Amino acid sequence: MQALEAIKTRRSIRKFKPQEISKEIQRELLEAAMLAPSAGNEQPWQFVVIDERKILEQIPQICPTASMCRQSPLAILVCSDRNLEKYPDFWVQDCSAATQNILLAAHALGLGAVWAGVYPMKERVEGFRKMFLLSEEITPFALIALGYPDEEPVPARRFREERIHYNRW
Repeated sequence: MQALEAIKTRRSIRKFKPQEISKEIQRELLEAAMLAPSAGNEQPWQFVVIDERKILEQIPQICPTASMCRQSPLAILVCSDRNLEKYPDFWVQDCSAATQNILLAAHALGLGAVWAGVYPMKERVEGFRKMFLLSEEITPFALIALGYPDEEPVPARRFREERIHYNRW
């Protein structure tokens, strides 16, 4: 799949088939995440790969918008690591880029995925810290539920000419 096609046709998928995702594909997703741009090339991210059914079923208790984890075979928790920061507070952009890379790579590989927000919601951040025994230096940022899609949403048309400004507002 070409890059622009992937961008234009990617949609959030919340229904998944009960099919496992191979370790090879998981590695492809994580490699794509780690190829994301980051401030000063600091790459301040860490990833928790979740494929245990018992854990996936507990996630909506912490993050209600991640109810699809009850049926997804895989989730990835994208986290920042304060110990890896060169430029404080740029980790939000960096982890956003890594998250988007996972979403696009998943779509290109025939998977469906959806981004559930974690940061800056304190109860979600603390809930995931507790669930995964994360230290204070690690901040959970986003949870991505993944699987083989069991739905086909129509591609969105979001281009809005009126939101483009050239050289001034």
